[in-house]
Amino acid sequence: MADAARPWTAFYGPHVRAEIETASHRILPDLIGGVAETYRSAPAFTCVLPNGMNGTLSFAQVDEMSDSLAIYLREVAGLKAGDRVALQMPNCLSFPVAAFAVFKAGCVLVNVNPLYTAEEMGKQFEDAAPHALIIVDMFADKIPAATRGHPIPNIIVTRVAEFLPAMPRGIVGLVQKYWDRSVKPIELAHIRLPDAIAAGRAHRAGDHVEVSDYSRHVEADDVAVLQYTGGTTGVSKGAMLTHANLILNMEQTFELIEDLEKGNEVALTALPLYHIFAFTVNLLGFWALGARNLLIPNPRPLTNLKRAFENYRITWMSGVNTLFNGLTHETWFLDSPPKHLKFASAGGMALQAAVAERWEEITGRPVLQGYGLTETSPVLTFNPLGKTRAGSIGVPVPSTEVMLMGEDGTPVPQGEAGEIAARGPQIMKGYWKRPDETAKVMRGDWFLTGDIGVMDADGYVRIVDRKKDMVVVSGFNVYPNEIEDCLATHPGILESAVIGVPDETSGEAVKAFVVVRDRSLTEAQIRAHCKEHLTAYKIPKRVEFREELPKSNVGKILRKDLRAEELARIATPSAAE
Repeated sequence: MADAARPWTAFYGPHVRAEIETASHRILPDLIGGVAETYRSAPAFTCVLPNGMNGTLSFAQVDEMSDSLAIYLREVAGLKAGDRVALQMPNCLSFPVAAFAVFKAGCVLVNVNPLYTAEEMGKQFEDAAPHALIIVDMFADKIPAATRGHPIPNIIVTRVAEFLPAMPRGIVGLVQKYWDRSVKPIELAHIRLPDAIAAGRAHRAGDHVEVSDYSRHVEADDVAVLQYTGGTTGVSKGAMLTHANLILNMEQTFELIEDLEKGNEVALTALPLYHIFAFTVNLLGFWALGARNLLIPNPRPLTNLKRAFENYRITWMSGVNTLFNGLTHETWFLDSPPKHLKFASAGGMALQAAVAERWEEITGRPVLQGYGLTETSPVLTFNPLGKTRAGSIGVPVPSTEVMLMGEDGTPVPQGEAGEIAARGPQIMKGYWKRPDETAKVMRGDWFLTGDIGVMDADGYVRIVDRKKDMVVVSGFNVYPNEIEDCLATHPGILESAVIGVPDETSGEAVKAFVVVRDRSLTEAQIRAHCKEHLTAYKIPKRVEFREELPKSNVGKILRKDLRAEELARIATPSAAE
């Protein structure tokens, strides 16, 4: 029977715990080692390249290699408990080995987007002050510029095809070096990942080191990951996610995902593992489930997924609206939709109803939409299987309370819109070195999401607007101030304002309104300027030149007025249309 204060528990299945009193494991190293012991020889991770070439590591191999790398970090590189280790790579076999090694070493993982420019990397490195960086070779040429003024003492370099069999590994290496020239010479001191693992392995054999000693004094409430997020101010902040945050959120999510069999699932991971949803659900969750995890280094173009769908019995996948929408328009996917899929889950951005309907028509299986934020590890709500509600982000996961809060900090009346506030064991410890920013988003133990929603009487939640000015492009957060700051550095631009506008491909796109000093300045030149400083998805897709921008009586540029104009234009097509 549902609790009157938490009516959503009525939608939990008969075996779902409304409260998860105790996590299955105290800290992440315990989880990693315990699961490896259970599923030792089973395939844990398979990296699938666009041409079908692949490589696989078993649970035992990942466990042993991450043990050895942990020893390297502590005994050879000289790191201490609590030191930060930055991880910057796409989905590949090196990712779980490196991430698990950081946890086993008693260190803190810092996820870094591999597509970042040197400027963006530098800001994150300066804030996190990592003692080591594990990076894919394709982006290692950015390190000198990114670490200028704040050097990282230990650099470990890996490859996308690391741990694949010799032949495909060699072919990929030749293509990258001589054909597309995506790998440049690395002109700084570094060690290759396999060599670091070998060094740790030799150290373990010679000195009889016990890896478990490194995490013996780690507590569940200690920080495991610094996961960077932005804000309406454009200031990058590291959300401090603890071992308990991540383990419990993984268990909260899978508690609602029924019909999954331990040791018998095959998960497709096209979302990048450095993204918090894929990190918690795909990396940790499917490891805990003993599943085979298919890692896709780059899902663009979508034909890169074709061989994975053809060659493996995929039972589960996660994605964003853009991915599901794109697949439903691929001829090869329509001709042969996955036969073993149980369901898919969506996060990162709003799932459009038309996309969800089309997906289910084609595959015969639903997309379950969830909701959360980096600061919440990330899942707060999820649509229970068989009880999905169109347009809804679902109901709160176990051990989680959600309240719609008014400006005065009190609950709004039933059915009215309010800011989504949540509390539960998945809420971050705070922002790294930013107690002032932490105070802005916490009301006691309630976390303020910045999103405006409405809750039905039975507990299903809908998002109706965003309180923040954040733009979500294909599931990635884009913050207007950062782009406006970039535009401000162009000598031909007087002022600018950036908003998100609806886009069929990416959900939202970045649009910049600019007032120029130099009237010869073109949209292409503005985009080229942004490309020098920003990751591709942050670059304005559209640029509109204005004589002036709307402002308040104190001179503040009013983005909301520009957004209202844009929406009105879309709602009222021209006569020619």
